[in-house]
Amino acid sequence: MLIRSATPADIPVMIGLEQQCVTAAHWTEEQYRQVFQPGSATGVVLVAESPVTPASRPDTVGEVVGFLVARHLAAEWELENIVVAPTARRQGLGKRLLDALFSVARETNGGSVFLEVRESSAAARTLYERAGFEQTGRRKGYYTDPVEDAVLYRCAL
Repeated sequence: MLIRSATPADIPVMIGLEQQCVTAAHWTEEQYRQVFQPGSATGVVLVAESPVTPASRPDTVGEVVGFLVARHLAAEWELENIVVAPTARRQGLGKRLLDALFSVARETNGGSVFLEVRESSAAARTLYERAGFEQTGRRKGYYTDPVEDAVLYRCAL
């Protein structure tokens, strides 16, 4: 699996992936385009690309099966969105994306990464806890459609 910096050309695939994932943050195309604009507060956009297996097709690029968007805020990083395709889950891809974010954050002397997640998103919460995040609070009724609390997490680097 290759983790690489995303480009604006990846936006349609990123939108397609997030639409397959009910609990993902759903952004508009314009919101994704803004993260690639010069001066954007977004610090990193990464994609996970499956390797190309057919040797007979060397001109083929891998399939994007996951992505992560994070924003750099002073000494902290905020994980804004992370999505893994349903067909690529439970293979360590979410952890690899988080590890790549942690590496970038450490390179910028980031002290921590924080996030919020739907209370009902058990798989995501398990991923975050196994990656070293600790629950720090809750936002009542933060999410809509359906209304649900957000659980806040922070990982010290």
